[in-house]
Amino acid sequence: MIKKITAIFSLLNLLLFVNPVLAIGVSSHATKQYDIPGSAVQISDSVYSLGKAKDPKSGKVVEGFAVVHYKNPEGKISKAARAKKTNTCYGYLSTGAKWKTVEPWVINPANTRGLPGDILLNNLTGDISKWEDAADGVATNGKIVNILGDGSITTSDLSQFANTLNSVNEVYFADITTPGVIAVTTVWGFWGGDISTREIVEWDQVYDDVDFGWSVSGESSKMDFDNIATHELGHAAGMADLYTASCSNETMYGYATLGETKKSTLEQGDIRGINLLY
Repeated sequence: MIKKITAIFSLLNLLLFVNPVLAIGVSSHATKQYDIPGSAVQISDSVYSLGKAKDPKSGKVVEGFAVVHYKNPEGKISKAARAKKTNTCYGYLSTGAKWKTVEPWVINPANTRGLPGDILLNNLTGDISKWEDAADGVATNGKIVNILGDGSITTSDLSQFANTLNSVNEVYFADITTPGVIAVTTVWGFWGGDISTREIVEWDQVYDDVDFGWSVSGESSKMDFDNIATHELGHAAGMADLYTASCSNETMYGYATLGETKKSTLEQGDIRGINLLY
């Protein structure tokens, strides 16, 4: 009997040594890191140029931008934002730059916060529909607009493609090394020249699951995934951040806070902006 008990404890110790994650029942997600590359050129407080690359699909040269979403350091509108006034609560990464083809996207839902992959997939799908429904403008012009296509789950390590153009639209979780950054959306496309030729050709997103907890129910101490993802998908569709006090309730306002859910629904400026773009 003593030998049997000793053998059992020896087996448990071996499991703890070889795989402590398995023994304590914690997610085995191996956190990846995301860095804005040192070669990137900062062109505003929240936007970095990633340089140019050849689009594998068209063979043409496009430029990439990383759009950074910060947590509001004080949880309130900054003095600079309060000083600005505007009656137009929408803006574009580049006037006229939008999707002209519909492409699928993938998500690797592995995360350290225990969010189920099927829920994340469904949330992203629903958040895309919000932008597409707003772009349709069915009540006024009868359009049917599909912008970002359908999604699926993958187990591939998407972090290896960070800041690169690879003809795949990707979503994943990682440790974003820049302090205070909730998420980063990178977009590639043709941004200059004649407005009619401007086009988005790829988007990717990374969400920080090390510095921030995540919720799908608006928990006050965590970032709400719908709230943040709806904002990030606006960038994927071509919308820019807003930083004025009068636009602070819009989905595309550039800061977010813990427990915030109001940006999970589009507001008047968001709806007008995406409808005019598409």
